Amino acid sequence: MKNKSVKTVVKDELWGFQNSTPSFSSNGEYVLFTAKRNFEEDIFVYHIENEKLINLTNTGITENSPVWSPDGRYIYFTSNRFRPAYPFGLSDGRVYRLPLEKFNSEFKSDKYVKLFEDKSKEKKTDSLSNIIKKDSLSNNVNDKYTIDLTDILNRIELVSPDFGTQGDVFVTQKEDVTMAIYPSNHSENEYNLWMTTYSPFEKTKTEKIEGAKTFGTFIVKSSDKYYALLSGNINILNLESKKSEKIDISYIFRRNLKSEFSQMFTETWANVNENFYNETFHGLDWQKKRDEYSVFVPYIRSRSDLRVLITDMLGELNSSHTGFTSLGDEEKTFYSVSTLGTGIVWENKDPYKVSRIVAFSPADKRDIDLRSGDKLIAVNGVTLDMAQNREYYFAKPSLDTETDLTFQRKDSVINVKIHPESYSTIKNLLYDEWIAGNQERVDTKSNKKIAYAHMKDMGQSELNKFLIEMTTEAYNRDGLILDIRYNNGGNVHDNVLQFLSQKPYLKWKYREGALTIQPNFTPAGKPIILLTNEQSLSDAEMTTEGFKRLGLGKIVGTETYKWIIFTSGKALVDGSFYRLPAWGCYTLDGKNLEKEGVSPDIRVDMDFKDRLEKRDPQLDRAIAEILNQLK
Repeated sequence: MKNKSVKTVVKDELWGFQNSTPSFSSNGEYVLFTAKRNFEEDIFVYHIENEKLINLTNTGITENSPVWSPDGRYIYFTSNRFRPAYPFGLSDGRVYRLPLEKFNSEFKSDKYVKLFEDKSKEKKTDSLSNIIKKDSLSNNVNDKYTIDLTDILNRIELVSPDFGTQGDVFVTQKEDVTMAIYPSNHSENEYNLWMTTYSPFEKTKTEKIEGAKTFGTFIVKSSDKYYALLSGNINILNLESKKSEKIDISYIFRRNLKSEFSQMFTETWANVNENFYNETFHGLDWQKKRDEYSVFVPYIRSRSDLRVLITDMLGELNSSHTGFTSLGDEEKTFYSVSTLGTGIVWENKDPYKVSRIVAFSPADKRDIDLRSGDKLIAVNGVTLDMAQNREYYFAKPSLDTETDLTFQRKDSVINVKIHPESYSTIKNLLYDEWIAGNQERVDTKSNKKIAYAHMKDMGQSELNKFLIEMTTEAYNRDGLILDIRYNNGGNVHDNVLQFLSQKPYLKWKYREGALTIQPNFTPAGKPIILLTNEQSLSDAEMTTEGFKRLGLGKIVGTETYKWIIFTSGKALVDGSFYRLPAWGCYTLDGKNLEKEGVSPDIRVDMDFKDRLEKRDPQLDRAIAEILNQLK
């Protein structure tokens, strides 16, 4: 800082927006940082004087958010030491500390001797007690630090409770007392700041800081006071009383949208420049594109203009998983419309006549008796104009909690009360009906020998449904069809493939009991068909490629969508958000799935006419393939 010089000390996998914040050791001797190894963070130290780089952890799982203790003895960090963070991110993290040497704790006898030392007659030479004290506290703020790498990972100590989730630790020290402060939800599943205190000759204590509810740690020490940002408010932390006190601040803030839009454009471009998954930007001159599009920035007149401009610029990357969203108070409108979804499917040629009822919909209840042919004549007591668009009567400014429908059935009038649901809920139920029809088709054609499972996406909810299907229906059947057509991705490919990869390896039995396979579920010991189509995208493509490489079975259908980059994203300060393709997905021989897609083993096309006439040649071929293998 004296001569404002800059020097690059390390080149490594330092992800611009997902690495821990680097820092200096307490004595300024080392730089402390993390770098990625196979998507997991390792903790490194770089010695500034001798330019030596040391990987302290090198474990294959993530250790992040490292901080050096003020006395230089420990590095505190966050980790789940039992499983990797990716692909889901760090979960069930704990706070640990790593002693840099095999430090001995203080002895009461030495402390006792020191109480009776005559400081007026203190000699320049070290007394026995001073020698012992200097040895036990060898790493002091102004000393050179030493790091003993021998069995270093075996010295790691748990700091936080061994329950819940903790992380992002702040460490401070007052004389010989060390305090580690971090958010934790181990008590009643509510995140709050907790403090673990280390004091000589006393048992370690972990105590709650009252009034400090927060998911993260943002603490600053100024002089002898501690300030924390909690729920957007500045608070004083009193570490002695274990309490926080809000500071009331009033400030008038005026926004200049023109300047703000310019800054948003620049920040979005810069973050994509730093973090886009492909270092050649798919062959695009990204710097040049910034210059081309920045010419239009002064002419932005609305947030809509900004969205169009940035989205168009991102589109130049010729990449999936991009996008920019931004909402502002100036765009808010008073009026909005919600569709009251009833679950009634109407006749195409007579839009007020009931065709059928969607299963599990609001109209599919025990006390509702609607039949095919019933004709709607009134909604909430208003007689309908049959020349009016039917949806006119179901579009409201908000989703009503109930609606009254009146139907004509021959000579009778029937009144029905329904709790409407959103359009998206009804759409999802129609999707479920399609799945149920496929299930019935497989059951009928295979005489219930083949299990059928469909995953709408690769999210946690669908993974849970998949696992339930695998441990119920698939458990008792001789083969499996896993259908990921129309699957729009997510991030559970590894969970699915790991489950499907299980093979039988032995049997066991209880006395006079039946021989039973281990493990409990062995799908890889039976025929499996994977169904894909041109709308299987993103993580569904990862699943398909993995299925093929693991040799779990045949793939039937059409080629996947070629739309697979794992995406993250960042929020700007105003809440605007841009999607950021951050890491690519490649075959074992290095082919980019975004460019290649995954081809089926057996290609079976399916057109619109097939869908209209309720034919499914892809599913039929999958059934036939498994039945042939079961002969």
